Amino acid sequence: MDGQDGNEPPAGGGGDRPVLGLVLTGGGARAAYQVGVLRALTELLPQRRNPFPVIVGTSAGAVAASVLGSQAHHWRAAVEGLVQVWGEFRVSQVFQVDAPHMLRSGLHWMLSLGSGGLLLSPPNSLLDNSPLRGLLAQRIDWAGVHTGIERGQLKGLALCATSYASGQSVAFFDAQPAVHDWSRSTRRGERTRLSLEHLMASVAIPMLFAPTRIGEQYYGDGAMRQLNPLSPAIHLGATRLLIVGVRSHSEVGLPASAEAPSPTPGQIFGFMLDTLITDQIYADLEELTRLNQLARHASSDRAARTLRQVDALMLAPSADPREIAARHIGEMPRGLRTLLRVTGARGPDSSQLASYLMFEAGYTRELIELGYADAMAAGGQLRAFVYGELPPAGSAPGLTWSV
Repeated sequence: MDGQDGNEPPAGGGGDRPVLGLVLTGGGARAAYQVGVLRALTELLPQRRNPFPVIVGTSAGAVAASVLGSQAHHWRAAVEGLVQVWGEFRVSQVFQVDAPHMLRSGLHWMLSLGSGGLLLSPPNSLLDNSPLRGLLAQRIDWAGVHTGIERGQLKGLALCATSYASGQSVAFFDAQPAVHDWSRSTRRGERTRLSLEHLMASVAIPMLFAPTRIGEQYYGDGAMRQLNPLSPAIHLGATRLLIVGVRSHSEVGLPASAEAPSPTPGQIFGFMLDTLITDQIYADLEELTRLNQLARHASSDRAARTLRQVDALMLAPSADPREIAARHIGEMPRGLRTLLRVTGARGPDSSQLASYLMFEAGYTRELIELGYADAMAAGGQLRAFVYGELPPAGSAPGLTWSV
């Protein structure tokens, strides 16, 4: 989020009625928490139509965003479909984890590194996520996105990726005609007919999954260079943002004590992945709060015209996903458990990486239940936010207001 975004009027909508935007952050398997929140919202909000005309997804959050955008005319059915899929997930539906694939991948890396790339070129990724591509191809009707926009059931959908060529954060979007492309120094918005390739680009976690080619460029995970994750929703016309994160407010870094050993590669990679996916959203939310304060205290007519208030509410897990993941380590396929053990990413203090890769039903169901419980506990504040009211007194666990 930056001050320039505040200069641009919202696309669509009119009067004082807020235009609601849903922002779904990245998080790998942790995105099951977002599905639980969505399930609660179908009960908290009585209307059958899609309550979020603007939807933005990044990385794993782009999966749910794509499903919701493609079925904007059947919002409740779309959420129930997400609950069903995430509640029955298996790692094998996301990437290849059988012994032959894991062994082949390990040997490829060893030969490539041992020969300096002479015998084999370096592989594009550590894991093969072709099963995920097949699953998403079956589940998402991309024509539904444009149909929802034409019928007024959706103002815009954006899927965020990172260009390896330009280093920019790119929001690929389809939206109503009033929304135009945008360009800033580190980010841009590009109108397009969204497809599976845009989604696969958004979820392509660096090193783990291979980059995706779109046109003449290769793209990877949308969180990598996304310094302003709230910006695409504002450009699409949202005036109120509901953000669903995946990091608990109580979650901290690696254990620190005089007896603690040096962090393992697996611990460090989990730490980097958490930083990559989550840190920017909190920084952008702080910036949005500051701009809202400036908008409220603007004294001149000119300042009032160049700054507009964009209220935001963020809901994050009330419990630490790492602790939940630690309870389900034994459910992971043997090949993945071996990989985590080799890299040192197993054990109570090493479950950060596992919490992003554990696409197993026991873990995802518990996260769905947590998201549902957190959203229901914050039901009064969520309803107030959706209907454009002032925040009620007090705050439920995991909520962050920016008004």
